[in-house]
Formats: sequence, C-alpha cells, structure tokens
Amino acid sequence: MGLTGIVSFDRHYLRYQSAMTSMLRFAPLLFVVLWSTGFIGAKLGLPHAEPLTFLLIRYALVIVLMAVIAIAMRAPWPADRRSWFHIGVSGLLVHGIYLGGVFVAIAHGLPAGVASLVVGIQPLLTATLAGALLGESVLPRQWIGLLMGFIGVALVVSGKLGAEFGVAALLPAVVALIGITAGTLYQKRFCPRFDLRTGAILQFIPSLLLTLAAAWFTESFRIEWTGEFIFALGWLTLVLSVGAISLLNILIRQANAVNVASLFYLVPPSTAIFAWWLFDERLTGLALPGMALAVGGVYLARK
Repeated sequence: MGLTGIVSFDRHYLRYQSAMTSMLRFAPLLFVVLWSTGFIGAKLGLPHAEPLTFLLIRYALVIVLMAVIAIAMRAPWPADRRSWFHIGVSGLLVHGIYLGGVFVAIAHGLPAGVASLVVGIQPLLTATLAGALLGESVLPRQWIGLLMGFIGVALVVSGKLGAEFGVAALLPAVVALIGITAGTLYQKRFCPRFDLRTGAILQFIPSLLLTLAAAWFTESFRIEWTGEFIFALGWLTLVLSVGAISLLNILIRQANAVNVASLFYLVPPSTAIFAWWLFDERLTGLALPGMALAVGGVYLARK
C-alpha cells in the first residue's frame, strides 16, 4: 500500500472516531432501538432455519465482514494473549450463550414476551453482583429504579404470558439470562477497552465454534433461502451484530455495569411498539403504564 493509501485510510479512521464520539450522547437510545429489533428479526427468520444454524451463518458473515474492515483500515490487534482470551470469553458469553439461548427458546415455542421478561431480570441480577465483582456501589435510588423497571417490563409483556410452554422452551431463556449478565460483568472487569473492529472478530470466533459444535449434534442445518430469511439475516448481521454490539461495547467502556444493564428494561417496551407497528400485535391496557414505569425506572437507575 502506497503512502497515499495509508494517509487515506488514516483519514477515514479519524472520521470514524469522530463520528463515534459524536454518537456517544445518543448511544444509549440508539442501542435500545437497534437491540429491540433483534426479536423482530428472529421472528422473521426462525421459521425458515433452525436456530443454531441461523446464528452460525450470522456469526460467519460478521467475522468475514469485520475481517475485511480490520484489514482495510489496519486496525490494531490486542497486544497480548491474555487480552485475546478475555475478549473471546466475553464474546462467547454475550453472543454464543445469550443469543443461542434466546433463539433456541423462541424456536421451541417460548413467546417473545416471556423471553423478554426472563432476560429482563438481568439488570437486577447485574446490580446484585456488581458490588462483589466490580466494586460498584448501587445507590438506594438505583435499586428503586431497577425494581420499577422490572415491574414495568412485566406489565408490558403481561398480555403474552398466557401461552403454554414447557421447560425445554424456558430453560434456554434462563441460560441466555446467565450469559448476558456474566458477559457484561466479565467484559467490564477484564476487557472494557479494545478496538471494536478486531475485537468483534475475537468475540465472534468462539461463538461460531461453540454454535457449530452444538448445531452439529442437534440440528440438520436446514435453511430455506426465502426473501424474508435473507432480509432477517442481513438485518441481524449488520444492524445487530455490527451496529448494536459495537454500541454495547462502547457503553460498557464508558459507564458502570448497572447503568448499562438498566437499558435492557427499555428493550421489551420498544420491541412491543415495533411488533404493534409491523405485525399489528395488540398492546394491552397495562402496556402504556408499564412503558412509563420502565422509562422512569431506567431514569432513576442511570441518573
């Protein structure tokens, strides 16, 4: 690569850093909106592919895409093996365990509302463990906000709790809850700062290997390449696995674990609005006060 090319890439990277800095003010809101579309993408794509097979293709596309970007922009890699290991473990928990659990749960018949409610325990669980693991103190006002947020989430999804489902559907959602909680705390403690381009590669490779091993023994790798599936795959790859995950990594870097976790209370209300808008799903009479409680709870927790 000539000197002109190097200068061009450096200029593009400086613009990238400047854009990311200006986005920090809106990063929490943008993260919630993007993350909320994950359940919508799963609803569109899962009828056409088995859950782990779906995730396997998604992870492979992210790795290839981020590798091209990292090579083109000469992104730095972690300096030591310990950093590589910590970044890989955090990715395995946040992506492999969390996303794998959510997708398997929904594929086995767990309503998205119930999955949201189970995963919605994460902020309370994170606050409980943050003191011991990270030395973060949780103020009484934050505890009140976290409880308000959970009650708000419960009200939002209350209209979808009547569906019948078994342990086989509920257990993966509990595993997902453990994965996203442990992953957030682990990353905050051991690897809060890394380059988002090369770090994404290191985070998704272990998730791909774990998902491949699980799919090899449990699935037939069935895929129906319909337009709906391709759209869902593209959306979840670019918007969720690249956009939303990058924002999550930035938030973990900038804020404490409780502040980051509290944002997940806003995901079910936002998902409910998207489902009402796109699929004409009914909002119960408790949904609106539940949304208000969730927003008020997050405000108290992050104030």
